[in-house]
Amino acid sequence: MIAALLRRDLARFFPFAGSGAALPVVFFVAVAMLYPFAVGPDANLLARTGGGVVWIAALLAAILPLEKLVARDIELGVFDQLRLRGVTEEVMMAVRLAAHWLSFGPPLILATFPAAALLNLDGPSLHLLLLGLLAGTPGLAAIGLTIAALTASLRAGAALSGLLLIPLALPILIFGAGALTRQDQASLGFVAAISLALVAIAPFAAGAAIRAAREV
Repeated sequence: MIAALLRRDLARFFPFAGSGAALPVVFFVAVAMLYPFAVGPDANLLARTGGGVVWIAALLAAILPLEKLVARDIELGVFDQLRLRGVTEEVMMAVRLAAHWLSFGPPLILATFPAAALLNLDGPSLHLLLLGLLAGTPGLAAIGLTIAALTASLRAGAALSGLLLIPLALPILIFGAGALTRQDQASLGFVAAISLALVAIAPFAAGAAIRAAREV
């Protein structure tokens, strides 16, 4: 059952499955392409600020898939059907989190290579950036899923989700971008720790939100 759920969610969320699922990656690359035009061709300036811009682009790109993570399945009664088959909400949300990250994190990490070339990032900076995104994107996915579940039953849930995600994701952004500024891998440990804690909490928080939405 879990494998079938994962295949279903991956088919919905994977960037090349259509339905606008590629928007986060397209947005991410578009920011990297447009930033040099905004600040000019100064290679040193791009190298100093490019890593932070990539982190901001990753954070903003994480907002785009939130609307379709949970709300549609609540409307269609998918979670109710799964509950009748003995699948708990926590398991549903853990599988949904895995599928969300697999469709969101690795494509952004791959898109970092052309973005780094556009922003004139050197090898060590690119290395730190890739490690940071690998550690931080699961946390962004966990925050996004939890917020999507909490706001799914609200009329303006989609707009509220984006407003909630940005402040909650700031610790990941601060430590991830800080590692690039100081060229220090120690900050990546904080990113990984925060991300791991969020991934552990998210299925339970999102599962509770799904149960509450069912009772509304």
